[in-house]
Amino acid sequence: MADINAKIREFVWKNLNEKKVDGVKDTFWESLLNTGTELWLDTGDMDEAEANWSVEMSALTTNNTLLNNEIQKGTYDNFIAEAKNIVKDFPVEEHVKEIAFILNARHGLRLANRFGGYVSVELHTDIAYDIKAIEYYGKRYHEICPDQFIVKVPYTAEGLLGARRLKNLGVRINFTLEFSARENVIVTRVARPDYLNVFLGRIGAYMINNNLGDGSGAGEKAVIASQNWVTRLSAQNPWQTKLIAASLRNHNQLELLAGTDVFTMPPKVAASGRKSLSGKFFSRIHENYDVSQFESAKGSGIEKFWEVDDKVLNLAERLASKVPDTGSELIHIAQEEGCMDMFPSLTKEEKSFIASDGKIPVYSRWEKKIRKGEIAPDTLLTLAGLASFTADQEMLDQRIRNIIG
Repeated sequence: MADINAKIREFVWKNLNEKKVDGVKDTFWESLLNTGTELWLDTGDMDEAEANWSVEMSALTTNNTLLNNEIQKGTYDNFIAEAKNIVKDFPVEEHVKEIAFILNARHGLRLANRFGGYVSVELHTDIAYDIKAIEYYGKRYHEICPDQFIVKVPYTAEGLLGARRLKNLGVRINFTLEFSARENVIVTRVARPDYLNVFLGRIGAYMINNNLGDGSGAGEKAVIASQNWVTRLSAQNPWQTKLIAASLRNHNQLELLAGTDVFTMPPKVAASGRKSLSGKFFSRIHENYDVSQFESAKGSGIEKFWEVDDKVLNLAERLASKVPDTGSELIHIAQEEGCMDMFPSLTKEEKSFIASDGKIPVYSRWEKKIRKGEIAPDTLLTLAGLASFTADQEMLDQRIRNIIG
């Protein structure tokens, strides 16, 4: 297997001749950087990234959706056909997953070489609940580009444990698909990654779509709460864990959340902010943003996005003091500590609801379980996010199947 992996590393590096992009210094982005915020672009599109890149930016991040967008353009079709021969020594059922890994690594290398910064690369969604596979593929990403690759691991019980193993091996980790301060308390203490996230735009969208409020302030409040918890708890780690305000939706959030450890900015948001804002940034990490909630939000669990109770803190410390060996063991401990809504048990029908509803779950489907403490809004958004990535991964996989036959 070592020989095969070496052959794959050689293949993804072969004929890599990206033209280096030298960012230009920009006082607008320098002002934001001076608040303590690292600036990352959230795109896999080379042209979009180049149009917005400046010397103050330090990384790019991709995901299953963004990579699929690039693969569907057809520019990698010949590369996929060549990769078929590279993976022939793997079992047939592994060919598509291996080629998807190769594509992610190749595109990540192109971004890393062109822009010179870190690049976050995503695991295949099929392994989100497989600790050994998370460790295996995470190590392989690291071996391909140890100086620039950051491996994204999704928020599942197995993801927490797989990320911890990878981090202990020296692999940079970007823990992804979190939507609340309480999820990030668990991640900070258990996985101890380099980076973790709040996908703030979907929090407001969840409130708006489900008539629970106008969405204003909700994502921002979740980010600020997470930032303060992560900063405090990260002091107990051997390294600093940094919070990402992920996939900003509106350029005003550049001002509202200045001082957060990291921004991942879609190019359109970055361009809009550069055009519309004054560039006079100062840290807002101690702001207390108000959230407008409708009467219908009573009992909906909205506060779970930013509140962290003693049950969650007890769970985090128990897991940190003795890290479980399996995801099922972790889930059992969460249930014992009264946090079953963070790792719920779902029926086949409920899983289909998650997949069919898209990125924003339908509250009315889950209201009874939320009120009974069996699931929560942040958990729903995490599950929906993973389901959405899974759908895009399947589109990418299908293109591979069509090419390799």
